[in-house]
Amino acid sequence: MFDAKFIEQLAEAVALRVPTAPAVPLEHQLWTTTEVAAHVRRNVHDVRKYMACLPSFPKAIRIPGQAVKRPPHPLYNAGEVIAWAKRFKDAN
Repeated sequence: MFDAKFIEQLAEAVALRVPTAPAVPLEHQLWTTTEVAAHVRRNVHDVRKYMACLPSFPKAIRIPGQAVKRPPHPLYNAGEVIAWAKRFKDAN
């Protein structure tokens, strides 16, 4: 049976070997439509059909990739999406 100290040492050793990327601040993150939907607690279809087309909704960021046949998937600045959603807070 393994003891707690051994498991802790093993976890520390693994953590030292696993590369970690620096965390991107929330206001600079780029969210997919799925992440936007999770934030506003709606399904992806509703975000695409009813929200993303609103003039007040943050503009999509489309980073070009290798696919030439279809436009790149839209990404949204997380800070802008959060600010947009907060505008609907009740005045009460």
